[in-house]
Amino acid sequence: MSTDSAPASRPALQSLREAVASLNPTMRRVAEAILADPLAAGSASITALAARADASAATVSRLATRLGYAGFPALRSAIALENGRNAQSGWERDIGGAITPGDSAADVLDILAGTAARALRDAVAGIDLAAVEQVAAVIARAERVHLYGEWGDSVALSELTMRLQRIGVAAWLHTGGAVTLHALGNTLTEHDAVVVLNRSGADDVTVRLLREARTMGATTIAVHGAPGSPVDTGADLSVFTGIRNGEVWTHYYSGRASDTLVTSLLWVLVAQRRSADDTMRYIDDGPLGAHPAP
Repeated sequence: MSTDSAPASRPALQSLREAVASLNPTMRRVAEAILADPLAAGSASITALAARADASAATVSRLATRLGYAGFPALRSAIALENGRNAQSGWERDIGGAITPGDSAADVLDILAGTAARALRDAVAGIDLAAVEQVAAVIARAERVHLYGEWGDSVALSELTMRLQRIGVAAWLHTGGAVTLHALGNTLTEHDAVVVLNRSGADDVTVRLLREARTMGATTIAVHGAPGSPVDTGADLSVFTGIRNGEVWTHYYSGRASDTLVTSLLWVLVAQRRSADDTMRYIDDGPLGAHPAP
């Protein structure tokens, strides 16, 4: 058994979890107190931890020695180091490495602004304008337009839906589950358009909606961040936003900027077509959100 001051070879918290079952009742209380709040244990004094576990300081020291540490200070340091690693790992898995926990608000603002600017520049280079124009032409002439996106995918579609409705397009945003969308599929005809936005391109519910809508004769349109994905290939018309789907929040943020760019482009192109064609319904009732006069 090691009695060095260096940490044991295995992570301290893992060693504790594995040892709990073999400890005597008093030492087990100490281990459970550490595992219940590793952040506190990584900075607590030996007396504070002992009091929390209703044990003696000597018991805390013996537990540390049993785990392969020279004493409680060495075990506490190992727990604190592991806490830091876990926190950093969780941050990077969620937010990514572009922003760090220590960045100031000004730094975060600069990074986000730069990320959005790069995303828009890259998106412009990657968007197929011919495909967008084709989609706009379909939406402009559709009798009904059904739009579907879940969670963050619904953000850009929500504004697009409201703006289409404002100029007289019969448009509905759907965020319901598979049962609701299946029922929707039964109402579709060849005069309808179904627009989905799915960054990952792999959502099973979205793929099923596209398949059922095509079966009913509706024109299906996919806006996505994953070329070659099931959502991309499952639609009649497909628009890549120019930014690929990512795995961390900063990638997600970039993708959302490109989603908004594409849906805004679609809205303007549809509005152009409907305002220039006297056979199409076009309503201009002032700024979006303004209340009509009584």
